[in-house]
Amino acid sequence: MQLSSPAFNYGEPIPRIYTCDGQNINPPLVISGVSQQAASLVLIMEDPDVPPQIKINGLFVHWIVWDIPVNVNKIAQDSEPLGTVGYNTSGGTGYTGPCPPDREHRYFFKLFALDKNLADVKISNRDDLLAAMEGHVLEESGLMGVYDRAKK
Repeated sequence: MQLSSPAFNYGEPIPRIYTCDGQNINPPLVISGVSQQAASLVLIMEDPDVPPQIKINGLFVHWIVWDIPVNVNKIAQDSEPLGTVGYNTSGGTGYTGPCPPDREHRYFFKLFALDKNLADVKISNRDDLLAAMEGHVLEESGLMGVYDRAKK
């Protein structure tokens, strides 16, 4: 399974349009090679580089979506994929773009193929989602981009 974007390659800067300094819309994503045994997909976008004085665990969750149908092969720019959207660290749902407060941060888009749907599980945030996924991940893939507001 592979997750990619026509907007940036792994390890490259995320274009400004997808950040708080731009239009704060999600980049286009392409999904390929999903296992035929998969029942659903999960997408998590997170920043593990947050200073501890801002977020004690150093993690900012930008986007979580689960129960994405396995036949979804792209997520268009400025769109929400089919599925269930959970709360990000800002307290809202949906995509929240990169907005690092101090330096260049890494932003990980993580895609998981699960052997089940999670519709029957109460999930509202990343921790709930990870707990519900436990033992059901068939495969995973990721895409990482960077952003530094000083380099905009």
